[in-house]
Amino acid sequence: MSPSTQTRIERDSLGELEIPADAYYGIQTARAIENFRISGWKPFPSLVTATIQVKKAAARVNFRLGVLDQRLARVIEAAADEVLDGKLRDQFVVDPFQAGAGTSHNMNANEVLANRAIELLGGKKGDYSIVHPNDHVNMAQSTNDVFPTAMRLAALELEGGLVDALNELAGSFSQKARDFDGIVKSGRTHLQDAVPVRLGQEFGGYAAAISRNKRRIMHAAEELKEIGLGGTAAGTGLNAPPGYRRLVVEELTAITGIQQRPAANYFEAMQSMSPFVSLSGALRTLATDVIRIANDLRLLGSGPNTGLAEINLPAVQPGSSIMPGKVNPVMAEMTDMVCFQVMGNDLVISAAAQAGQLELNVMMPVIAFNLLMSLTILTNALNALRESCIDGITANEERCRWYFDHSVALVTALNPKIGYARAAELAKQAIASGKTVREVIAETGMFAAKEVEDLMDALAMTEYNDDPEIGS
Repeated sequence: MSPSTQTRIERDSLGELEIPADAYYGIQTARAIENFRISGWKPFPSLVTATIQVKKAAARVNFRLGVLDQRLARVIEAAADEVLDGKLRDQFVVDPFQAGAGTSHNMNANEVLANRAIELLGGKKGDYSIVHPNDHVNMAQSTNDVFPTAMRLAALELEGGLVDALNELAGSFSQKARDFDGIVKSGRTHLQDAVPVRLGQEFGGYAAAISRNKRRIMHAAEELKEIGLGGTAAGTGLNAPPGYRRLVVEELTAITGIQQRPAANYFEAMQSMSPFVSLSGALRTLATDVIRIANDLRLLGSGPNTGLAEINLPAVQPGSSIMPGKVNPVMAEMTDMVCFQVMGNDLVISAAAQAGQLELNVMMPVIAFNLLMSLTILTNALNALRESCIDGITANEERCRWYFDHSVALVTALNPKIGYARAAELAKQAIASGKTVREVIAETGMFAAKEVEDLMDALAMTEYNDDPEIGS
């Protein structure tokens, strides 16, 4: 610290420390800054917001239950409202890789609110005889119930944004499914010619996959609405006044607009990170589907002259520093990278969740960091993919039709008429001669021209006939 920097002296059980005079954080945050110079990153804004919402709810309930003076409760709430309005955000400075359970993050919040409350009462920052970070801001709380509650609220806030992004993405794919419904093409299995499909059916499948993942994520997020606040240090609720648990959930519901409920078991709520594992697992599953879809888009758009080129992806930037005119599928590539990161985050979350011991999982900070990162980058990536790629996709209908006409898998439609073995022979003839299946069939004279047209009807081959009267 520069000798010219103005400081104040604060004391804790370990001794004294100089704190920047203008800092709203205090000595425990300063120790964390010194100890945890790891990533240079700050806490996710959603985690800060959620933590401050917990502090605001606790101040209200402690006043209602008569254990916190009205003047202190009001000034703590006023300080909390300032942070929730976006002020003092630069004062939340603890690295995500920090002391176990999130103690440093919790104390960062306690100190910022205490020092701002002191100012609002006319005092000077650091004079904790007026408002104390532990005794007043942290009243009836412990890091051990505050931090997992804040994790839940932060994840629920971001989950809502992801659900919105998935709704929009599914809608975009559905629109493309309608736009491309009349375009027939060769299907492909094992990257080889397969029976025909319509381009719209492929995109309809993408829409359905995104919608299914959305439902899976929403189901997993429901577990996060069970709140263990009031368990304090070990689940017993020591130092929390009677009635606190029920009232603090009511206040949090009112403050956040998210309907919550008290934990069924406060010990389990503190010990187990399984709700976060479940949500992360749903995000991992989403990532696997999105990777598959993004890779399909890259393949379908490959070319323009030496690939499939069945669809045209919007050109958003030059693709090469050496090859003029080259355009790459950059939005799909970015999306893949984001999804790889989400899958890695899920592994971290799973490892951290099983690393808890007895009454507490001390690995909560890294669980929070990775889960909130996954929710954030998935939301941003899927919005960007939709806006800069999916919405602008067009179809190369002539190319699709050419592949349909030249697919040897069209002989599959002959199986009911001539059998698999004879159809296979016709496929070999088509490959050897370079002719289309339609041309080879016509040359055999096995079918009349009208019958050939009926057998090679694209719509009939791509539409399942499920007439309920059949077999009645």
